[in-house]
Amino acid sequence: MANLEIDYKKAAQQLRSGEALFGKDGALAPMLERILNAALEGEMDAHLNSVDCSSGNRRNGKMSKTVQTKYGEVIVETPRDRDGSFKPETVKKRETILAEGMADQIINMYALGTSTRDISKYFEREFNTTLSAETISAITDRVIPEITAWKSRMLDPVYAICWLDAIHYKVKDDKGRAVTRAIYNVLGVNKSGHKDLLGMYISESEGANFWLDVMTDLQNRGVRDILICCVDGLKGFPDAIQSVFPETSVQLCVVHQIRNSIKYVGSKHQKEFLKDLKTVYGAVSKDSALAQLDMVDENGVRCTP
Repeated sequence: MANLEIDYKKAAQQLRSGEALFGKDGALAPMLERILNAALEGEMDAHLNSVDCSSGNRRNGKMSKTVQTKYGEVIVETPRDRDGSFKPETVKKRETILAEGMADQIINMYALGTSTRDISKYFEREFNTTLSAETISAITDRVIPEITAWKSRMLDPVYAICWLDAIHYKVKDDKGRAVTRAIYNVLGVNKSGHKDLLGMYISESEGANFWLDVMTDLQNRGVRDILICCVDGLKGFPDAIQSVFPETSVQLCVVHQIRNSIKYVGSKHQKEFLKDLKTVYGAVSKDSALAQLDMVDENGVRCTP
């Protein structure tokens, strides 16, 4: 194992918060913020290029405001021009709540990668009645470097714990229809207790080979050791992780283990059994958990079908 000093108190707070990806301090809000601000800069680029050069209009600082999104608050820096003629569409001047569905579409762009065509098509679909082709092109030119930088950024050498799982989003397909898409993500807590979304990926199927590619990507971006990986029960998942990080401990997802456990409990006893089981996975120490497990085992004899 790599030499590691962990702020266990901070790490524990992150684990108990329940806001790993969502909520006010979720890991997705900074990603939204980057893209929204890049899109606004692209709109301003197009706006200034469209006006007569002799008018003397040019950039004149920025105006900050807080915008509410489904993933938490973001700080939007809206560019200003001297004559006040700039009217942004991605986040309008008086808009303080992000348009419905836009946050999910932006997160989807991160997972899609750096395809100019895909990203440009998104902005065309969302704003084709309000933005010109030139403006959409300017926005895309600003957004793609942000996504490229995020997907290829170097990571910390050591993470105390990483979660590997899928999030399901409602997004629009090429024909503008709402579809559910699975985006696979890796969320990590570093040795200081800071949580960060390390990567987002799209795949047609969630196989062990796919996760092997994900692990290799993390390694190529500087990760040298992960103490614990939390995963579901996908066959071959632990082998895929440990082929790249051989000393990593793999912890199966508690929710999946609970679901597997209640298969063997009669329906009329499941509520009581789940209450008892919570004393095990909610225990404050290993010894306490083992003691509670013995009690659950004793009670479980009369709960089985």
